[in-house]
Amino acid sequence: MAPQPPGMAFDVSAVVGPQGWVTSEELSARVSPRTVGSWVAAGKLVRLRPGVLALPSAAQQWRTRLAAALEGRAAVASHVTALALWGLVTHPAGPVHVSVDTSMSARGSTGVVVHRAPGVHGERRRVDGLAVTSAERSVVDAWPRPAGLDRTLVRAAAITAVWERLCAPWDLLFELQRRPRLAGRAELTRLGRLLADGCRSELEIWGCLQVLRAPGMPPFVQQRRVAVAGRTFVLDAAYDDVLLAVGMDGAAWHGSRTQREADIARDALLATVGWQTLRFGYARMTRSPDACRREILAVREARMRLFAGSRVR
Repeated sequence: MAPQPPGMAFDVSAVVGPQGWVTSEELSARVSPRTVGSWVAAGKLVRLRPGVLALPSAAQQWRTRLAAALEGRAAVASHVTALALWGLVTHPAGPVHVSVDTSMSARGSTGVVVHRAPGVHGERRRVDGLAVTSAERSVVDAWPRPAGLDRTLVRAAAITAVWERLCAPWDLLFELQRRPRLAGRAELTRLGRLLADGCRSELEIWGCLQVLRAPGMPPFVQQRRVAVAGRTFVLDAAYDDVLLAVGMDGAAWHGSRTQREADIARDALLATVGWQTLRFGYARMTRSPDACRREILAVREARMRLFAGSRVR
């Protein structure tokens, strides 16, 4: 678009374009520097950083600030901003976070915090066309100082990242090995190991630690796959010796009528190949772990007698 002649009225939004932001170089090809200056002075445009301008409404959006912060720069979205870009958290109010290599300046701008980290740009991924750190590195970066998020939300982000296969548990543990001085490292390492063992939710983590791995409880297998009638089911926990499955049902997912009916059908199908299923809801497992343990032990003992009797005959 060639610069318009003096005196002509402009639609600022149309000149800037659908992104809501534009570089000074691109803008100078469309309107005169004098016009740009008048728009900035009148508040019709704001400077996000040197050489990048945006509409005021767009400047309030974290994705706009992020795109502008990355423009023409060897940088990546990181920390809580990377978690938000991966869809693991809602971006908190406040600045966006980007990272650059240690050889570059960490000077930020209004609404942008710049971190320095070795090799960060070489390990970049792409989400919605924007450069971003890996999901596992995003969790590790955000863990010590969540910057507007509660630590529990970063913990949930780690669990979701593994559940949605954005990263594997061993990716998270490997990233932690590279950060021996990370604040809170021991807690995140414990979480990573539980995820590597097969836990896929906070309820499964609770059940694993407080019920299934409690003193006196027999060994079990997590995320046990069972094929029945051409279908494959994954059991939260299983005692293979007596074909006993333990299901840990979160209130949000298993509370619906549709899911309850699906659970009943699944358990019935598993029963056709000898598996008995015990299901524990969120409330019971978290409020009465002792009762859950007693029930598991009692049913397992009964199954052992049943299996022993079958072998005798």
